[in-house]
Amino acid sequence: MVLTVAAPAKLNLFLHVTGRRADGYHTLESLFALIDLADTIELVDRDDEAIIRAADIPGVAERDDLVLRAAHALRAAAGLRRGVSIRVTKRIPLGAGLGGGSSDAASVLLALNRLWSLGMPRAELARIAASLGADVPFFIGGHAALARGIGEVLTQMSVPTRWVALAMPDVHVPTAVIFASRELTRSTPSVKMNVFSEGYGHNDLEAVAVSRFPQVGLAVRALRQVSPSARMTGSGSCAFATFDAQSDAERAIAMLPPGMSGLVVRTLARHPLAAFTT
Repeated sequence: MVLTVAAPAKLNLFLHVTGRRADGYHTLESLFALIDLADTIELVDRDDEAIIRAADIPGVAERDDLVLRAAHALRAAAGLRRGVSIRVTKRIPLGAGLGGGSSDAASVLLALNRLWSLGMPRAELARIAASLGADVPFFIGGHAALARGIGEVLTQMSVPTRWVALAMPDVHVPTAVIFASRELTRSTPSVKMNVFSEGYGHNDLEAVAVSRFPQVGLAVRALRQVSPSARMTGSGSCAFATFDAQSDAERAIAMLPPGMSGLVVRTLARHPLAAFTT
């Protein structure tokens, strides 16, 4: 059996670093929203017990591939002896702050739950997802969410459908480098509400990323010519601005520096695999 699924990217509409735990992990508050930029994942059931990737992913070593780790983790949790071949076609750039690797891992969990007829509830898949990375449970949830803790405490939110201008500098920003910076603000006060106006908050990681990767600063400044609330997503490198009209998003893309990629996307109300579990 063959199953082909989407793995959508996300935006951090804001990202505040509220502290740092004794174990070194940072505590965060962030509003996640899905967008319709997506990787495509093809899963082919196998007669043996091998879990393999059918094609290499440039920049991702097999030992570091979250997709393979997700498949192994699900199989172990289910106590199965099944195999699968996984092919990921990337559209979400690496090191962009768009959650591509985390989304791919989540979509593999959701897809294998169906391919292998496991019937695992969403809560159990989220528990497995949390062992793979702080962002992975969000993609299991299926909707926009306010994340707290290290990203694992999720509150479902309603986010209006918006057009998004996405600036995509050709640079890979390593998340660990940004969080390890001495200059990183780690004391943004916790929010006391769950309703946020357009353009609320900021991204505490942005100043550090811009200081180390000038192309990120170019992207943010270009979008701010059209939208004052434009900002970086995640730990970078992509920047975004949201608009009511597609034409306004296209005008923002036209303001990008020569040679910088840009894309107009839309926010999603629901993950395309939300119906795969309950």
